[in-house]
Amino acid sequence: MILALLVLNGLAYSGQYWNPNFMFQHFALWPLASPFPEFKVWQLLTYGFLHDMRTLSHLFFNMFGLWMFGRDLERMLGAQRFLTYYLTCVVGAGIVQLTVAFVTGGIYPTLGASGGVFGLLLLYGMTFPNRMVVLLFPPIPMKAKYFVLVFGLLELYLGVSGRTPGVANFAHLGGMLFGFLLLQFWRRRRTR
Repeated sequence: MILALLVLNGLAYSGQYWNPNFMFQHFALWPLASPFPEFKVWQLLTYGFLHDMRTLSHLFFNMFGLWMFGRDLERMLGAQRFLTYYLTCVVGAGIVQLTVAFVTGGIYPTLGASGGVFGLLLLYGMTFPNRMVVLLFPPIPMKAKYFVLVFGLLELYLGVSGRTPGVANFAHLGGMLFGFLLLQFWRRRRTR
């Protein structure tokens, strides 16, 4: 499933390269108050496959995170449940982003797989809390549970402070939130 997601993201990136206006207008996540392009329900999913065309780093880091944290999680969950979890995080991140845009009055599009990747990061930290992971910049090793906590708190700080304009910090947190809620739902269902 991870390979399929990597390929789909690559194909969407290619589509953005060949017809950026069409892809951006129809498949990026536009706020509910946006007059044109306007919000369409499928954008809650499709925005997660588009990435910033100005730099390859947005696509690279999202796909690296998907691969790095997703491999063991897909083996553990199975392909179908993994896909359900990942897409729930993407859609949940989109819902949180739409809510933030509505409250703040922002009319700007959202794109990227980060909400899904942050959901995977949360599940990875909960499943393998004592496994060592290494930050890329700077290369600091730490346990997965602390890695998740540091990234979650950093996203909260950056979202509240507004220090990273153009980055959907609350969408990242939304991916984690909806991932956590889905895990609780699955646990309750299993205990019944």
